[in-house]
Amino acid sequence: MNLGMETETLEYKKSTGELKEAVISIASILNKHQKGELYFGVRNDGTPIGQIVNEKTLREVSQAIVNHIEPQIFPSITSVVIDGKDCIRVSFEGYNTPYFAYGIARLRVADEDLMMTREQLESFFRGKQTEDPWEKQLSAFTVDQVDANRVKTYVERGVSAGRIPFGYTDKKTALDKLMLISGDRILNAGMVLFCESLYAEVQLAIFAGKERLTFLDIQRERAPVFELVAKAERYIASNIRWRVEFDGSLQRKEIPEIPMDAVREALMNSFCHKDYGACQSNEVTIHPDRVEIYNPGTFPAGLSPQDFIDGNQRPVRRNPLIASILYYSKDIESFGTGLKRIVDACKESNCRCEFEVQKSGFVVIFYRPETESMSYEQINEQINEQINEHVKTRENELIAYLRKKPSATYSDIASELSISYITARRLIQSLLDAGKIKRFGSKKKGGWKLLD
Repeated sequence: MNLGMETETLEYKKSTGELKEAVISIASILNKHQKGELYFGVRNDGTPIGQIVNEKTLREVSQAIVNHIEPQIFPSITSVVIDGKDCIRVSFEGYNTPYFAYGIARLRVADEDLMMTREQLESFFRGKQTEDPWEKQLSAFTVDQVDANRVKTYVERGVSAGRIPFGYTDKKTALDKLMLISGDRILNAGMVLFCESLYAEVQLAIFAGKERLTFLDIQRERAPVFELVAKAERYIASNIRWRVEFDGSLQRKEIPEIPMDAVREALMNSFCHKDYGACQSNEVTIHPDRVEIYNPGTFPAGLSPQDFIDGNQRPVRRNPLIASILYYSKDIESFGTGLKRIVDACKESNCRCEFEVQKSGFVVIFYRPETESMSYEQINEQINEQINEHVKTRENELIAYLRKKPSATYSDIASELSISYITARRLIQSLLDAGKIKRFGSKKKGGWKLLD
């Protein structure tokens, strides 16, 4: 079987001995076409010859791509058998061009990888302006797969905000007027806004200390962007401190240590400006001294967060279509003002915030005021209190669940409490050790008996 000749989106390498050349080809193809395939174990005329394929070789390929292509991409690397020969298939895509391999940008021309000239690079950056064509490409979703209630709710919010001039009749008409479909297919922008897909995902975690080592809780949520923002906002609100003030009225006033307006703005910005083509999840991490919101998307080249805070820079939108949809529903107030709104809200609440530009993303950091002046010992004491309180809460939730469902399996418990399988086993063992429950019956048909 012959795979055919090499093209501008298809490259062959005889073995992983040509790994560096392969990485260069991947970056070159991305700069020209944003997606492609590469095979190890195939001659350049398309004839499979095979090569050694094991976990080590697959890992070497993955590490070479991740470590030597900037901005980072995360390809699909699989072992395949072609004509009885073991080969490696690398499928990749990325829209955050230009890509540099080993510090050099190249462009695919026919089956060659040619170094970009200075003029080509300058033209590349001028034309790009960080817009990401990914959002306007067709997704695998059709109109029939979209929840009509989600679209209806969105349109009603936009009408109420005075930014959508039409009422809701049916989901296809609404999506068409919002320019989120082509025929019966949903564009990628519509997919992340109104469908559940692997492109719209957030990881939520609480860490015991300042480092990302021991976590008290970790969850992963996948949903449309609007729902992910709401879930992340509730997660933060439920795991930070609130104080109560009385202003003379009958109602008490609850005030969070971090302004929730700023939190919501940061969350919306993180989904508005993320690099969806990289297929990485957004992250929310809560530490004893801070809350971090991570957006997988590089910051506009040549600019800094302060440029936008000072108001001296016009908006630069990676995903203009997604940004427009969020603007129509008033989820973002106006283009290019998000960072300034976060800073202003934090100043008003006496909460310090920072912005960190990373190679592969952007982080908004909210410092928790009550812990900033604490000593190391005080923070450790507070961490231990939080751990004990968290474990106690989880144990009480588990006892309540076992009271309702004594036959619950570890998988049932993990799903019900939104925890990992390992955490479910650890909680059960803790209750067994404390003499609060005991096991009865067989492994398949038995259950848990409460001893209180």
